Amino acid sequence: MTVLDLDNRILQRRKLWRRVSRSTGIHLGGGLLVLIAAIALLAPLLAPHDPIAQDLTRRLLPPFWQAGSDPAHRLGTDHLGRDYLSRLIFGARVSLGIGLGVTLCAGLIGTMLGLLAGYFGGKIDMLISFIITTRLSLPIVLVALAAVALGGASLQTLAIVLSLLLWDRFAVVVRSATQGLRNREFVQATVSFGASSLHVMLRGILPNLRNTLIVVATLEVANVILLEAALSFLGLGARPPTPSWGLMIAEGREHILFDPWLIALPGSALCLLILAVNLLGDGVRDALDATSS
Repeated sequence: MTVLDLDNRILQRRKLWRRVSRSTGIHLGGGLLVLIAAIALLAPLLAPHDPIAQDLTRRLLPPFWQAGSDPAHRLGTDHLGRDYLSRLIFGARVSLGIGLGVTLCAGLIGTMLGLLAGYFGGKIDMLISFIITTRLSLPIVLVALAAVALGGASLQTLAIVLSLLLWDRFAVVVRSATQGLRNREFVQATVSFGASSLHVMLRGILPNLRNTLIVVATLEVANVILLEAALSFLGLGARPPTPSWGLMIAEGREHILFDPWLIALPGSALCLLILAVNLLGDGVRDALDATSS
């Protein structure tokens, strides 16, 4: 690496940090996401009650802003007398865990397929493109229904199904970017020194896709969280008594006329989490695009 290249990298990093420091989306989204993540990690310390402990004598207690509330249950209780605040706090663990875990697994699958297709081209590219087209033709909800019928509804089954279905965006983006990088001078120089194809892809091309992968991953996390909530609402994900926000919305729909807060509270928590991820993703995308331009 020459002195000029080193100076250019330092300049690019300074520009990136300057953009990050001025990005409202990164500050708001990142701060809110860190807060939710901290709540999820510290759930056993923050939750005032056991989230699955039932007390039918105290069922459907209203939250603190309504008459008849109980100071011991600030956000009330559900139809089984379980503390709603505790369930909301532990529900953050489910949403973040599924969102991050599925995105990581799907990203690994899609990135490797995209690298292979973009670097080798030819028949390998045709085969992987056919696999991507086949995946796009599969409706996620119907595949989830079939998986639940075979393996039973659970968060583990849901995570596996989503990981095997949501890699296509990573594959398409990485394939396109790799096709543009494989003929660059630094890649050809690495090949001329006798490096293997695996070394070229992992050490030469993949590091240059870091910014692109970060943007795709931040946007994909929000999609996974929404899908988990929707499928849990349909009974295809978390099973009772797991404190999942989607499942809490499904359980509260029978009381929507008289106790709408049973749906409003987990729905608001879900909206805040999605908003935080989207704000962070948009901010990161704008910062990286402006820096690379």
